[in-house]
Amino acid sequence: MRRGWKMALSGGLRCCRRVLSWVPVLVIVLVVLWSYYAYVFELCLVTVLSPAEKVIYLIFYHAIFVFFTWTYWKSIFTLPQQPNQKFHLSYTDKERYENEERPEVQKQMLFDMAKKLPVYTRTGSGAVRFCDRCHLIKPDRCHHCSVCAMCVLKMDHHCPWVNNCIGFSNYKFFLQFLAYSVLYCLYIATTVFSYFIKYWRGELPSVRSKFHVLFLLFVACMFFVSLVILFGYHCWLVSRNKTTLEAFCTPVFTSGPEKNGFNLGFIKNIQQVFGDNKKFWLIPIGSSPGDGHSFPMRCMNESQNPLLANEEPWEENEDDNRDYPEGSSSLAVETET
Repeated sequence: MRRGWKMALSGGLRCCRRVLSWVPVLVIVLVVLWSYYAYVFELCLVTVLSPAEKVIYLIFYHAIFVFFTWTYWKSIFTLPQQPNQKFHLSYTDKERYENEERPEVQKQMLFDMAKKLPVYTRTGSGAVRFCDRCHLIKPDRCHHCSVCAMCVLKMDHHCPWVNNCIGFSNYKFFLQFLAYSVLYCLYIATTVFSYFIKYWRGELPSVRSKFHVLFLLFVACMFFVSLVILFGYHCWLVSRNKTTLEAFCTPVFTSGPEKNGFNLGFIKNIQQVFGDNKKFWLIPIGSSPGDGHSFPMRCMNESQNPLLANEEPWEENEDDNRDYPEGSSSLAVETET
């Protein structure tokens, strides 16, 4: 009886946690809906007097608004991608691993299993990265998200504002969402500013629209400052081909820690997120190359890394060739979130 109560309580807490996790998303949605009403109705239809100006403002606003909401939707509802079945331990291997009490033997077992997989990363101690909750050998750049309770390919971070884990499957959409959010706030602030001045100087009558316009400018500026910092940081990460986790915890390779292990050069780093076809860079459709299980590495030659076989070799300077001889491989540290 007591066990039943505990299970019911645990289930209730999990349900409450799932419901509360949508609160930040709800807050963003309500702010966006209010901003739409304030801009379209209170500013464009009530405050702006020139018909031509109304039309121009509304056309550009709705063009930005469509991409802004579209990328936000994709960031929320694109599920994180998990490692495929070949990285999971079989039932027999799982039984052998769990029944083995000697850590060094367990380590060797995982090492033998990983030989058959395209895994080049290790933990800080040199062991194969293994998730004891998902019972799988982690692919390169994969990490376990404690919030989502699963391993996520190329995990960047868990974002409460989209109630989703940002990783290989939706990182492009998240970046686009940040970009269009910055553009959305900037557009609102620049078009509202002149009417803010007019209300401030008393050139326009003090009606209900005044408070919407004043507050709209304040909210747009506040969000713009925070979003442009976040967007700038992620642009820097993309230019270095890093995830947020890799920026805080340097990846470890077989030859040792190397913070630029996945850095292929500026253009190819961008292509790793947005793809080779530039016409898809601004549109929220999947175009990231690969399957999220393995990635080109800076120190691997073409014969070792098939992902580079159809690409031009990445040019390294003399210092890089001296420090990282051709053919060396790289590994990422285990990070749990």
